[in-house]
Amino acid sequence: MFDNKTDESPVKAVLACVDTGEFDAETSIDELEELAETANAQVVGKIIQKKASYDPATCMGAGRLEELKEQLGSLEAELVIFDHELSGVQVRNIEDILDVRVIDRTTLILDIFAQRARTKEGKLQVELAQQKYRLPRLTGMGTALSRLGGGIGTRGPGETKLETDKRHIRKRISYLEAELEELKKHRTFSRSRRKKDGVLCAAIVGYTNVGKSTLLNALTDAGVLAEDKLFATLDVTSRAIELPDGRSVLLTDTVGLIRRLPHNLVEAFKSTLEEAASADIILNVQDMSSPEREQQAEVTMQLLSELGCDGIPKINVMNKSDAALYPDTVFEDDNTVIISAKHRGGFDKLLDCIARTLPETAKRMKLLIPYDKTSFISRIRIDGKVFSEEYAENGTLIDALVDIKLQKEAENYTV
Repeated sequence: MFDNKTDESPVKAVLACVDTGEFDAETSIDELEELAETANAQVVGKIIQKKASYDPATCMGAGRLEELKEQLGSLEAELVIFDHELSGVQVRNIEDILDVRVIDRTTLILDIFAQRARTKEGKLQVELAQQKYRLPRLTGMGTALSRLGGGIGTRGPGETKLETDKRHIRKRISYLEAELEELKKHRTFSRSRRKKDGVLCAAIVGYTNVGKSTLLNALTDAGVLAEDKLFATLDVTSRAIELPDGRSVLLTDTVGLIRRLPHNLVEAFKSTLEEAASADIILNVQDMSSPEREQQAEVTMQLLSELGCDGIPKINVMNKSDAALYPDTVFEDDNTVIISAKHRGGFDKLLDCIARTLPETAKRMKLLIPYDKTSFISRIRIDGKVFSEEYAENGTLIDALVDIKLQKEAENYTV
């Protein structure tokens, strides 16, 4: 597991949100607090202003910002995080009024991704999203760029490039896109090879922090970082498990989803998320203990639909049953299984459900193969598996996983 501890002292931050009725401001700012804490911030205050629309110059309105400025001193806050995307001009204007550093929701999420990315592909994806987000904001921010020091919102491979001109950043974006295209080709080739070899794949998807990595670890001992934090892991990890019917399936963990996930991040991580679009089955992991479970599941299903996953079989994996306050509100059916990844509860039912839901590519059969048909056993082994064989008077008695191509012929030898 990765050690993600930091020696940095928490940054005292105030969260700000303008409630125009576009989304549930209370829920969103609570989620922003989780994001801020994940990025090593100590939230010392929250402010929500109801307005019909955003102020084009300062988002919140100069009068309310002046009130906020008075509160910042007593709270000893060093940072204000807005629960919206801000333009470069808005950042500059707000910083001029508040005289503290200001970042927005997207910058905060990008910062967390910069902390968490471990693989080459993950780091490239994060930097590409950062550069694309910064590019249109460079002109508007003006001298605000020179005030950016270390800390939340400035991490990542591109932080030293903040004052570089747009031409240089465009060149960097082109380089990153080319590198990622090569990695995408490799990933696409790997997927097509798995399909050709008949490897069954299951993608683990879901909202951030619902326990996807914990589930993968518990099923496969994968050793993936699993923390009670948002976006604990970004990088794709795949591990094989054996199902009760003898078939193997490759489980793939994917990046966690979140409300209003920045468009640049969706685009940057599309090649990673496409693992779900090419899967034979999707495990939609949900947090039973969260009062937001249904809304989170809706976010997941919407993005899966955008990725072209509508026709892929799905299993609703209701996790954290050990912590659920109202477990009786969720019921198991053919496509819904209740589990506790932390305590490894409900795994037998989950594996049975996966085996039932996957397309039938092989079947476990007991066969008596006459001695003059022994070559058929070798054919079974090519695309299947022989679990045991015993020599009987009339032939070889085998317990085998038989590929679908051979099942009709194998029925002649069933016992």
